[in-house]
Amino acid sequence: MTLSSTAARPSAWEWARAGVLSANIAWTTLCLGGFLPGTRVAMIVMTALLVALHFCDPDSAPRAHPAGWLLVPFLAYGVWNLEAVSQVRWIGWTDWLGWAQAIAVFWVVLNGVRSPGARRLVCLAIVGVAVVSVGMAAYQHFVNPKWLMLGRTQVMQYSGRATGSFGIPNSLGVFMALLIPPVAFTVFDRASPALRRVLAALVLATLVYGFVLAVSRAAWLALAAALALRSLFAPGRSIGLRVLGAVAAIAIPAATVAVLYYTMPVMHERVLNFVKDSGEHSRPIIWRGAWGIFLDHPVFGGGAGCFDVLFEKFRPIGFRDDPVYAHCDYLNTLCDYGAVGFVLLFGAVAAIAWKCRGARGIDGAVLTGLLAFSLHLLVDFHMKIPAIAIVVATLGAFMTGSTWIAKESAGHGAAARATGIALALIAMAFGIFWAAPRFRAEEIRRAAREKIDKMAEAGKDVSHEHDAFAGIRTSFERAVALDPRNAQAWSDKAYADTLWGLIEPLEIHALGIQAEKDAVVAIQLSPVVAEFWVRKGAGLDMQGKWLKGGECNATALQIAPCRADTWYYQAYHSSLDPIEKGPALAAADLSLRLDPGFRLAQSLRQRLAP
Repeated sequence: MTLSSTAARPSAWEWARAGVLSANIAWTTLCLGGFLPGTRVAMIVMTALLVALHFCDPDSAPRAHPAGWLLVPFLAYGVWNLEAVSQVRWIGWTDWLGWAQAIAVFWVVLNGVRSPGARRLVCLAIVGVAVVSVGMAAYQHFVNPKWLMLGRTQVMQYSGRATGSFGIPNSLGVFMALLIPPVAFTVFDRASPALRRVLAALVLATLVYGFVLAVSRAAWLALAAALALRSLFAPGRSIGLRVLGAVAAIAIPAATVAVLYYTMPVMHERVLNFVKDSGEHSRPIIWRGAWGIFLDHPVFGGGAGCFDVLFEKFRPIGFRDDPVYAHCDYLNTLCDYGAVGFVLLFGAVAAIAWKCRGARGIDGAVLTGLLAFSLHLLVDFHMKIPAIAIVVATLGAFMTGSTWIAKESAGHGAAARATGIALALIAMAFGIFWAAPRFRAEEIRRAAREKIDKMAEAGKDVSHEHDAFAGIRTSFERAVALDPRNAQAWSDKAYADTLWGLIEPLEIHALGIQAEKDAVVAIQLSPVVAEFWVRKGAGLDMQGKWLKGGECNATALQIAPCRADTWYYQAYHSSLDPIEKGPALAAADLSLRLDPGFRLAQSLRQRLAP
């Protein structure tokens, strides 16, 4: 798969850009898609280096294809939205950085990776990591279903489905759907050398195999729909041929699914579930929540990164999932950034797609893959997966540069050179000194909180975990020192302080004061998170300020009235006063009705039972 290009031989600068981009694609894809904040440290530094290499190059720095400029207004608006609207800025900045990285890659590739050699290197990197990911998927399917990269374990939810290097089967499925059309074109392209076609055929078979192992219904439907749409609107064909092609695009996948239905147990189960739930069960609930957030904040949205927090207002009784994202990137953008952000982002993307609608050959095949990807975004959050976002931006830039031939702005002389160097320095400083420390802080916080949660799930007696909790408290201190604006880190630090009181009961009053202080910082940064009020309430309880602690728990219940954990903490708070045993029992019972498997509530209920 080599995208068309008319550029000359690549310079050393262009080779460097292609090499850094290839390394970044390999790193992020093979590290669970770059989803964990720890892997994003190296990722953001490589992205900053990619941008710096572009602006330092005297040949490419002045170039500015108009397609790149179309996306800049959204980035500027996103910064304003973060500071003026969002109440979860530590989450919002991560979300904005994801969009900024994809747009930066699109800009650099569009303007600075043009020659066939450099493009071939990047395409080989993309195809290479895809093949490796399928190899991982096969290992998961046939050898160890629980295996994941980075020493992690696959969740039971995806039992029977391969996830490759991503950890999520739908991500593997859409990655294959994105690449299958251009690789298939290479196989049947008579103008390509025979050896390239043979190798492409082997790669195609591998990608299709991974596509099947992912058992992603939406990815299959998206690819079939994209092929059908491209066939229906293909220029230069008769209406009969267009319809025939569209029917074939639907009939072949349908026949394949029918065969898999009878030969693959997990596929049989997923088809039955699809019919039983009339398509989906949990996603419509999440989508209604996202739409509700948008209706509450139609113009500017609830704020960048707000969905997971503001969803609590719309959580129905009995819905126990923590969705994190809206499982529809269009809805997620709409509820986070409002109608203004949605139009600025997807309006720009639509304008670029319209200009490239006449793509032919390999570029047309890439357009088909991107169309399948765009359709799949209706039911998932793939633009939140850095590796996929980078690959989409790269392929989109290749196709745009080859299809949309536009007169580019160009600077000349010392002024343009100085501007390029200044932008390069800004990019490196931003990546190394601003973005990377925040990802590092979030990784430290995430790892420490994960240890606490695992102890809770295992039912461990915290009072016997002195050494473990000493390290955990140190980790939270490092996290807030690296990123003082990370409200979740301050809340988790307060949580560790309260648990330390079980280990050192003689220090409980002083620990309560510290926990309250930490929780207050978290609340000042983001008052809309129920957990932060719970942490403050616990700190007040430790100081003997029971009534004030109750007020904090009441606020948490107002924010998240249908969460089992908020009712558990209310039950625990009430249980501290013997007179309140009845309300404590009622709160514990409600917690268990919301989540019958909640072990902490089960333990508290047994302790309170007459």
